[in-house]
Amino acid sequence: MGNYQHSGLLRLLSAQPSVDASQSCYSLSETSETSIGRTADCQVIIDSNLYGGVSRRHAVIRPSHSRTPQGAPIWQICDLNSANGTYINGQRIQGCQTLSVGDRVMLSHNGPEFLFEHRATQLVDQFAATSSQAPPSSPPVYPPQPLPVVGSDQVTMSQLFPVVSAPRDLFRKGYLIPGVLTVFVVVSLFLSARNLPVYILFLSLYLGGGGFYFIYRLCGKKKAWWILLLSFLWTIAMLVPIPADAFPFIPNPNDETYFPNPVLKIFVVIFRDILPGDVKPFNSAETNYLGQLVGNFFGAGLMEELLKAVPVFGFFLFGSQLRPPNRQKVGVWEPLDGILIGAASALGFTLLETLDQYVPGVALQVARETGQASAGALAGVLLLIPRILGSVAGHMAYSGIFGYFIGLSILKPSQRWKSLVIGYLIASSLHAFWNASGGLSSLSIELFVISLIIVGVSSYAFLAAAILKARQLSPTRSQNFATHIAPPN
Repeated sequence: MGNYQHSGLLRLLSAQPSVDASQSCYSLSETSETSIGRTADCQVIIDSNLYGGVSRRHAVIRPSHSRTPQGAPIWQICDLNSANGTYINGQRIQGCQTLSVGDRVMLSHNGPEFLFEHRATQLVDQFAATSSQAPPSSPPVYPPQPLPVVGSDQVTMSQLFPVVSAPRDLFRKGYLIPGVLTVFVVVSLFLSARNLPVYILFLSLYLGGGGFYFIYRLCGKKKAWWILLLSFLWTIAMLVPIPADAFPFIPNPNDETYFPNPVLKIFVVIFRDILPGDVKPFNSAETNYLGQLVGNFFGAGLMEELLKAVPVFGFFLFGSQLRPPNRQKVGVWEPLDGILIGAASALGFTLLETLDQYVPGVALQVARETGQASAGALAGVLLLIPRILGSVAGHMAYSGIFGYFIGLSILKPSQRWKSLVIGYLIASSLHAFWNASGGLSSLSIELFVISLIIVGVSSYAFLAAAILKARQLSPTRSQNFATHIAPPN
């Protein structure tokens, strides 16, 4: 009785009519891996124009060391962390899974589908073949397959005009909206080149929005734009002075044009009047670095981080009054929610603080020293750029870190106060160390620069670590789009 040689085959079920049937079967090696994906180094190459959901290296089929009782080898398929998954008989796999004859393998949802088969070829004994009068029938021969591309080799209309082929992908993967906004801002900057306040406003919004968009993409959770915008405006509303003529019934003995914002006033009284948060100027003889650190911890860290966290707590309370799923969509129910809303709040704080205090202050000081208003305006713009860009490792980082712990306290209520206290102290301490670094400039410029770098890198590292951990803890992890920041594997 003859022996049999077993081989594994993948048969393409979703081939296009123009694909030759001989190119729809792929032999599986018993000694090496068979990779499937869009890149040319794969053994099974997928046409990305037909199946855009397939990753560059999507999956791999590996031979196992064990065999079936009939002597057939066993293969297993492993998903290579693809963006859209590998499905066996309609079920998405995690990691590796052993293949059985008849299994249907699909790459991504509605992607190419393969059928896994075994093929047994009879091996005829050489002595029996030569002594037999009638030569045995020749067994079927399957020569090594070339590296075909799954799909058509004809140029399609979508390939000639790709801009009209996948409009949805332009928004999801092509970053069309950020591109449109960039063009709009560039044109606006050209038109407002002679109107410095408008120019500064457009520039600051674009730089700050770009920094926040980076954090949003890194978080990978969809949050309604109006929630983030309301958080941004909420913080600004707590800081802006109130026009005196808006409340004529309030006494105004000093004929003030603006009244301090009452919310900000409460925070100032608590943290800077009652608590030791009254920060002295850096050149003051009454304070040193330690004094700067203590003052900034109370007057900047604790005060401003709690102020920026008000929208986070507010959306949690507002969301708790809604029914699911709006409760989860609007409110704060996990760390990623807290990071996003906290970062949006910090962006509003940064823009108002920069445009209302730092830029006008520096511009006025330089103009007085040089006697040239243009020199002051240039100094203001030069200050604006690093302050807004630095908010990713500054205010947005501090608030994002505290927002993570607020969301963690909601996700794990048994440790609520522990999470809140630790997060509040970490965010406030990083804030205080950054502000107090200015006190080192009188000792050494090098020490001042090194301190800023260390604190800035540490703040961003804390934020990035919090985002990565929040993605692991997220109840909606399977829907997270953060893997799209980099090209899929």
